[in-house]
Amino acid sequence: MLKLLAAMMALVLPTAAIAQTPEPAPIEVMVLGTYHMGNPGNDLHNARIDPVTTPGKQVQLEAVAEGLSRFRPTAVAVERIARDQSTLLDHRYPDFTPADLLTNADERVQIGYRLAHRLGLERVYGIDEQDREGQPSYFPFEAVQAWAEANGDGGRLGAMHGEIASMLADLEQRQATETVGQLLTRINRPERVQWDQGFYARLMAFGAADDQPGAVLNARWYARNAQIFARLLQVARPGDRIVVIYGSGHNYWLRQMVETTPGFRLVQPGDYLPEG
Repeated sequence: MLKLLAAMMALVLPTAAIAQTPEPAPIEVMVLGTYHMGNPGNDLHNARIDPVTTPGKQVQLEAVAEGLSRFRPTAVAVERIARDQSTLLDHRYPDFTPADLLTNADERVQIGYRLAHRLGLERVYGIDEQDREGQPSYFPFEAVQAWAEANGDGGRLGAMHGEIASMLADLEQRQATETVGQLLTRINRPERVQWDQGFYARLMAFGAADDQPGAVLNARWYARNAQIFARLLQVARPGDRIVVIYGSGHNYWLRQMVETTPGFRLVQPGDYLPEG
């Protein structure tokens, strides 16, 4: 009988010890989709953005940083390819000074570096992935355009271009009446994130049989975002609160990956951005 009890205790005690092991602290991630403030002109559609280095815009961007600071970030991640892929630290951040805010309009500087400097953070990561020589493009839109023209579907694709152009025109006009914080709030509303993704999803209708350029584009776009999120996953630490600052076209997939990854928790930027 004693031997039986001893055997049962041997089975129970390890189980109890495992049950009492505390869960690691969740990693909270805020994905802040943004427009490209420096007017780089690298996207399929580009808005004309008013200079953000002016005194008025700088006051608005300070309010954005103050609001995001309430999230108490422990790290910032931006849309840059890190020179050192072993650490993924943004190699340009150590040279940042507040004076750069008056000359460099890039959102990585205006939001990311500003926020990290305000909080005294050293962990600013570059987690981006871009096209590589000898590999397929992550955004092969030319194939979609060619298929549409070859199959009499150019009008439908043109109408979709028109929708994006109208959305960007609206953004350009709102710059005169809304603050940077209000514009960012609008871009990051869940319904806007869904609308943006709808453009990509509708491209899957362009194709037939074995020729599916729209589906291939979506697959490659997902692959780029997966590479980005994988890097975020690799630098995140238990208990982290990370602000990810990226072009708004990445909003949908990066948020979805945060929400579906165990141990991660998505935080809405609208809860921290200034109202005015």
